[in-house]
This record gives sequence, C-alpha cells and structure tokens, in this order.
Amino acid sequence: MRQPEIDHVLPELAAFVHAAQGRRPDDGTWCEGWTVRDVLAHQTGNAEELARVLEAFHAGSPVETRGFDREIPFRRMPDAELWAAFRDRCERLAEVTAAAAEDLSPDDAVMWTGRSVTVPFFAEHMREELILHRWDLTGDDRTARQALEEPWMTEHSVVSVGRPLLEKGRAGLDLGPDGRIEGRLRVPGADDIVVTADAGGGGVRLAPPEGPATIESDPAARLLLLWGRRPADPSRWHSSVGPEELLRVRALLSGY
Repeated sequence: MRQPEIDHVLPELAAFVHAAQGRRPDDGTWCEGWTVRDVLAHQTGNAEELARVLEAFHAGSPVETRGFDREIPFRRMPDAELWAAFRDRCERLAEVTAAAAEDLSPDDAVMWTGRSVTVPFFAEHMREELILHRWDLTGDDRTARQALEEPWMTEHSVVSVGRPLLEKGRAGLDLGPDGRIEGRLRVPGADDIVVTADAGGGGVRLAPPEGPATIESDPAARLLLLWGRRPADPSRWHSSVGPEELLRVRALLSGY
C-alpha cells in the first residue's frame, strides 16, 4: 500500500512519527513509566493486534485478542528494527481495514478484548492511540489540542472503549459493598460524560447536562482526564464540588 493510502486510513500517523523521531528513544514521556521507545513498542503491538483480529474475522476464523505481552518481542528489538516493524504493522493495518471496509458491513460485530465492536473501530482505535500517545510525547502543543478536541475522539472513548477506562481506578478505591461514585465531566455546549463506579463495576456514558458538574474543562482537557492524563496547565479545568468528591473522581479516572 502506498503512503498516501496509509495516510488516508491513519491520518494522524505522520504527526506521531514526526514527534517520536524528534526525541531520543530513552526520553521520558507523560505516560508514567514509559520512555519514547516504550510508546513505540506499544503502538507497534497495537497495530499488529488490531490487524490480526480484524483480518481473522474477515477470513471467517475469529481469534481472541492477546494481552499486552504481545509487545514483548518489539521491546527486545534494536531501534532501527523496531521502527521498521512499526511501519510494517501500520501498513498492514491500513491494508486490512481498507479490505474489511470494502467487503464487510460497518455494523458487523467483532469481538475485541472481550467486548463487541464494529468494523470501523479498528482503524479509528489506532487513530486514537496515535493521537493520545503523541500527546504523551509532546504535551499540550497545538497539534495535540486540536486532535484531542475532535468530537469523534470523545465518542470513541466513551462508546467504543468505555468501561475499561475505569477498571484500574475502580480497583484502587475502597468502595465497599454499598459505596458508589458518580462524576460528571462537562464541556460547554456538549453532553456530559458521566462516570460511575460501585461494587458491581464501572460505567461511562454521554448524557445531557444535569445538575452540578464535578469537573468543567475544555474538550481536549476532558479527553485527557478520561484517559488518566493531566493537562500541563491545571487552570484548564475547574471544580466546585470540594476536595473529597473531586479526589474520588480523579482517582477513578486513572486510565489503563
């Protein structure tokens, strides 16, 4: 597949590559515990697994999603080999998603990490990973903010990713059998993101604004908070619910 065709499927790829290549492999990132090289290995594993699962479904032989140990071989590669693998896996994902879009219904249900998603999810999820992890490299530059505030990013995070975003945070909270948390993340002129957690699990949904917000912010900052990140400038978000409730919701929003 030619580069223009890859860029059509994954339009955020070039910006991610430019950001990663502008830093040392051992540079730190906003993703705690990961260097630039770790981010690249993670992205390579993402592209490979998204392509593998969708290709198997397209062929009529569905497979289960592998865990993050899929990244181990890439972490062991020399830098040049890792970059070659990343480009190869992104090209393969673009080919697989383009073929699936041509042959399958966009409403076909495909299993991914134990939940049902649709065929367009696979390219869209890689696009989201490229945007989010580019922010991990660059922080709040103009390109990152513009990409993060796109409405489809919020829709994908809430509807297509959803509850897994809350599981790490929920597990770290002592809710007890009757404890419950509910938070509203608000952006002017848009639906709230409502997050909940109790002993039975967590939930995340879009809902019309109602009552006080737990956190109000710009769209890009809200997306970062949902994924367990923090905008560099804390004045981009606001809250009047008090420290106890705010801390509980912030703890719930710990990301993966």
